[in-house]
Amino acid sequence: MASSLTCTGVIWALLSFLCAATSCVGFFMPYWLWGSQLGKAVSFGTFRRCSYPVHDESRQMMVMVEECGRYASFQGIPSAEWRICTIVTGLGCGLLLLVALTALMGCCVSELISRTVGRVAGGIQFLGGLLIGAGCALYPLGWDSEEVRQTCGYISGQFDLGTCEIGWAYYCTGAGAAAAVLLCTWLACFSGKKQKQYPY
Repeated sequence: MASSLTCTGVIWALLSFLCAATSCVGFFMPYWLWGSQLGKAVSFGTFRRCSYPVHDESRQMMVMVEECGRYASFQGIPSAEWRICTIVTGLGCGLLLLVALTALMGCCVSELISRTVGRVAGGIQFLGGLLIGAGCALYPLGWDSEEVRQTCGYISGQFDLGTCEIGWAYYCTGAGAAAAVLLCTWLACFSGKKQKQYPY
């Protein structure tokens, strides 16, 4: 099976896939922020949440429903900053995934990834990583929303966690983006084989 990638290119393709998968899994999981409410563990992502309070009519009190899910609508996301973070991080993950899948196809298809295509792919990865990084930077701006304050002891604010903790999914998303920007972008420059010059 012919490949359009150099040895460095194969490493780039595999690393690109790992970075994209890491960022995408972290983005989708609702474990960016951990706290507690009514004695139950609560976690948030950018567009998902685990455990939420509902009013129990029979007992006339608030109870926690311990399940994970998306917010009912885009406007249901607790803050404008988290809505922007969802869009920006989602776009970044999409770009990383697009490049990773193209790079993996380059392992099997000859003349798919030239040096120029590799450099363009590296630029797209750089942009994707920057978008995810921007999303991660925007996320703490939403910590002052009422939903987060209820979970973080009513003392959280922008860039102030209160009683909450940053979850593994936040680090996972950021680490995938950082590796894409710092490693994959550089490796992409050496990924494609020099194209053959045809006499015609």
